[in-house]
Amino acid sequence: MGSRHLCRIIVLQALYELDFLGFDKINEKIINQTLERNIQANGLDVAEKKEFAYALVNGIIKNLSAVNDCLKKYAAQWPLNQITLIDRNVLRLGIYEMLLSQETPPKVAIDEAIEVAKVFGGDSSGKFVNGVLGAIYDQLPADKK
Repeated sequence: MGSRHLCRIIVLQALYELDFLGFDKINEKIINQTLERNIQANGLDVAEKKEFAYALVNGIIKNLSAVNDCLKKYAAQWPLNQITLIDRNVLRLGIYEMLLSQETPPKVAIDEAIEVAKVFGGDSSGKFVNGVLGAIYDQLPADKK
């Protein structure tokens, strides 16, 4: 497993926990403690990759409103609170990487999100994530693809 893939898994685990607590009830200290605990539990010891994980979590949380708005738009038939915690946070990760992070090509972000969803989500999670992120990708301007 690649170290960036492991970072995404760690980020998903942290987002899951933070979402369960309620994003409105967390602060920077809780975010950092949660992420660091997941980093330690998964044995991620490369400083560069830790920075990638921190950048993802902090970027998603900083842009949570925009990410959620996009999720609501492209999964309109599913109210946000009815999407499972795993699927919701995999989609947040994929949306953030696709639209807001300049570090990951959109197709890579989609592929990674689908793979993580297949491992941690339910039977249809991979298809659901693929459908939502694919719809977003289809709307990207040609120069962003």
